[in-house]
Amino acid sequence: MSAMAKKAKNFKKSKTGLYVSLASTAFGGLSVAKQIKMARQDNDFLRLADAAVSAAAIVTGLAILYRELKRLGDDDVLLG
Repeated sequence: MSAMAKKAKNFKKSKTGLYVSLASTAFGGLSVAKQIKMARQDNDFLRLADAAVSAAAIVTGLAILYRELKRLGDDDVLLG
């Protein structure tokens, strides 16, 4: 494996990688909010249910990423 590939692989487990993942997951929440708004305007129950499931997935994803961020911070003496 090249040095660049190793660096990219370890990026996901770094603090910066977790912050990028948190931001991109939270950004997905904007599209879900737009989907909910459109479903309510059209009175489309099926789209509203799909948006609710997507919102639950985003919340779960954010919780997992936050837990990983805290776990990564546990190793740091200065973070407490």
